[in-house]
Amino acid sequence: MSTSLEVLEAEVLKLPPADRSHLPERLIASLDTDPDVEQAWALEADQREASLASGLVAEVSAQDAINRLRQRLVR
Repeated sequence: MSTSLEVLEAEVLKLPPADRSHLPERLIASLDTDPDVEQAWALEADQREASLASGLVAEVSAQDAINRLRQRLVR
């Protein structure tokens, strides 16, 4: 590890836990800068939201989704 990275790490570890918990999210977001990918995800989110609002699809709890996937894997 380079010295500057070690210094940065030491400084980050001094931050309160709440601040440290946001850091990985912000760092990862800084890597995802492809506007085409961001636009595609925004479009997908809008389409899913519209499907839910129109009643075309129904919400499923996370636990139900996991159970359904497990059932499919057992077959």
